[in-house]
Amino acid sequence: MPSVYPVGVRPGKKDLGKNLIRAAIDLDDHLRKCGKNPSKSFPNCERVSISIILTILDRRQKEVRMTPSILVAYATSYGSTQEVAQSIAETLRGHGLEIEVQPAKKVKAFSGYRGVVLGAPLYMFRWHPEARQFLARHRTVLASLPMAIFALGPFHNKEDEFRSAREQLDKELAKFPWLKPTAVEVFAGKFDPDKLRFPYSLMDPLRKMPASDERDWEAIRAWAAGVADALKVKESL
Repeated sequence: MPSVYPVGVRPGKKDLGKNLIRAAIDLDDHLRKCGKNPSKSFPNCERVSISIILTILDRRQKEVRMTPSILVAYATSYGSTQEVAQSIAETLRGHGLEIEVQPAKKVKAFSGYRGVVLGAPLYMFRWHPEARQFLARHRTVLASLPMAIFALGPFHNKEDEFRSAREQLDKELAKFPWLKPTAVEVFAGKFDPDKLRFPYSLMDPLRKMPASDERDWEAIRAWAAGVADALKVKESL
């Protein structure tokens, strides 16, 4: 049977597994409409042929081909950015995109991905090193993919903190002149002095700050919805 995928594009094992399961469900429905129990009577069901199975599988494979697969990669120190990445992924899925969420440091290949969302926190005027390493390590492939970038920075919902965080992020991204993200955003973050690790645990101003969680989930989901639309436009060009 000829491949239904364009050159260089193949479904991952996970997609193919879902594909076969869906085909089996469709076949089961078809057989039941024939008045047969597939688990007992399949060999004797004269209405069903291998061409039906191939037709169903072919349709499912085309659905996988037409559905953009987006990677949501993140770097995190205390788990807050991971939670934001998962929320963004959930919103993207709700807009019909196939999503995979991975820590940035564990991403090895980009086969099958049609776009990337990268997120990481800002600490002490620097973006998380794993995010910077991700961009440097995968420069060649990322330069050809649409990307969206987000960072968690401000501990308080104050305009001056957001402005400062955005300036910090812009300086970090400027180190990668080839990077042309479709969207860049800064969100307020979460802070818990009891979870500080070395060397931040030695800094009195940080240890004395009250715990806070200023993450605006509505704003995060709204941004993700805009990213979904932007990635769909890129996919159609």
